[in-house]
Amino acid sequence: MSDENGEGRGVSRRRALQILGAVPIATALGAQQQQTPQQNKVLTPGVTSQIPITPGNAARSTLNAPRFFTAHEWKTASMLADYIIPKDEHSGSATDAKVPEYMDFLLSEKDANVNTQIAMRGGLAWLDNECRKRFGKTFIGASDAQRRQVLDDIAYPQKAKPEMSYGVSFFNRFRDMTASGFYSSAAGWQDVRYVGNVFNPGYDGCPPAALAKLGVSLDLMKTRIAPEAK
Repeated sequence: MSDENGEGRGVSRRRALQILGAVPIATALGAQQQQTPQQNKVLTPGVTSQIPITPGNAARSTLNAPRFFTAHEWKTASMLADYIIPKDEHSGSATDAKVPEYMDFLLSEKDANVNTQIAMRGGLAWLDNECRKRFGKTFIGASDAQRRQVLDDIAYPQKAKPEMSYGVSFFNRFRDMTASGFYSSAAGWQDVRYVGNVFNPGYDGCPPAALAKLGVSLDLMKTRIAPEAK
C-alpha cells in the first residue's frame, strides 16, 4: 500500500482514475473486456487510500430501493466504490457522487448486457466468499485491514496470483465503472478542475500575433454580406 494520494507507484490513484474516466462508458460496460499489459500498468493504483471505510460511511445513498442490486449487494458495492475513490481534500467519495446509483441504473436498464449483470453479481459474491474463507465474515463484516488484504490481492493484475484471476477480472470491471460514474458527475468535473462551457465575456478573439502567424485576418469577415441584406 502506498500513501493516501497513491504516491510511490509512478501514477497517482486520482490521476489513473481521471485517465480511465475518459474512456467511453460503453467500454466500461463491456462484458468480455480484456486488459492489456499497458492498461494494467496504468490502472494498477486502485486501492491506495489509507482512509478507513466502514459500512456506515460507505452506504449513505439516498436511493431507497435499488432496481438491480439486492440490499446486501448495494451495501457491498457502495463500500467497494469508496475504497476505489474515497473522499479526499479535492472532492467527495464515489458514494458522494452517487456512483452506486449510476451502476444500478445502467445494470437495471432493459437493454443492459446480461453477461455484465452476471459478472457483477458473481464478483460481489466472490468478494464475500473470499472474505469468508479467510476471516469467516462477509466483505462488509470484515475489518478495514482485512478488506484491504483481499483488495490488494486483486487490485494489481501484474502481481496477482493465478488463483485470484476471477477476482482480478471483476475488480478491473468494477473499477472501470466506478471511474466512469465518478468522472461523469459534477464532483468528478470539479476534481479535474474542468472549467469548460463557461461564458467568457472578456474574450477578444484570436490574438493578432496568432492571426499573423496563421496568415489570416478577421477583416475577411467584414467583406461578407448577410443573405437578408442582399
